[in-house]
Amino acid sequence: MSHPSLTDPFGRRIDYLRLSVTDRCDLRCGYCLPKGFKGFEEPEHWLTFAEVERVVAAFTALGVRRVRLTGGEPLMRRHLPELAARLSALPGLEDLSLSSNCTQMEALAEPLKRAGVRRLNVSLDSLRPEVFREITGGDLDRVLRGIAAAYEAGMNPIRVNAVVMRGVNDGEIEDLLDYCAARGFTLRLIETMPMGATGQTVASAFGDLGPIKQRLEQRFELISDILPGGGPARYYRVGGTETRIGFITPISQHFCETCNRVRLTVDGTLYLCLGQDHSYPLRPLLREGIGDAELIEHLRRAIALKPERHEFRERPEQVVRFMSMTGG
Repeated sequence: MSHPSLTDPFGRRIDYLRLSVTDRCDLRCGYCLPKGFKGFEEPEHWLTFAEVERVVAAFTALGVRRVRLTGGEPLMRRHLPELAARLSALPGLEDLSLSSNCTQMEALAEPLKRAGVRRLNVSLDSLRPEVFREITGGDLDRVLRGIAAAYEAGMNPIRVNAVVMRGVNDGEIEDLLDYCAARGFTLRLIETMPMGATGQTVASAFGDLGPIKQRLEQRFELISDILPGGGPARYYRVGGTETRIGFITPISQHFCETCNRVRLTVDGTLYLCLGQDHSYPLRPLLREGIGDAELIEHLRRAIALKPERHEFRERPEQVVRFMSMTGG
């Protein structure tokens, strides 16, 4: 049974859920998760697959049409293809996608595609093995093999996300664009966000994407474009090609007025804004045995708390949780 769609207090229709299936990750990107961090959520606090399915079914009944599986690193959640299959079968869900670092994608690409995962966003901040290891602590070749496996499995589109850090990888943008163009991928550049101690530490390396875009325009013709998917990027097509590049600018040019998404963490907390602490705990309600109608009412109450915008510029110190806790 469908219900009137979700609309927040500022008239924005909410049709996109980012679903974190774990806060754990096998990499340690400096802007996301500190080295040596061990304060992960206890497994008994994780939403079970049945609980996740209930929440997503309630969201789809309210008009949410897109769900993205995130983490941490979502491929670290055991039996993820099983969850993907259960979600993709829900009435009303039109798009099930995945964000991943692809370190474990070689083994999981085919099962995930069969389970209904259509699109993939890959975190790839550098094509230089030593720089990649400096940023993430991981093996670049393993990630590239994982991306190739996803491509061979038929995931499409594949979008490469690169967090731009001044003096670290900002000189590689053209190389990343060439890599994507050769494979039919879209490149998306992202500004660092001051979330938690890690994000505030790398704020000194903040890469304003305005000058990066101006630099690219010296070499390429960038034609304004639109791509489906419900995300926040502003896209351009490279003239004379089918290659797209997107700019995600939460700091220099925020996109809050068009925000259509909320985030559900692995422990069942619904966050209404990536850059604010407005939240609504669902796990206690689910484990108290509330009915579906009550769950839908709680989702409406939660959306009523969604703030108008983040305050990354005005109060960068206020969000103390790490990016991996919220689900990106």
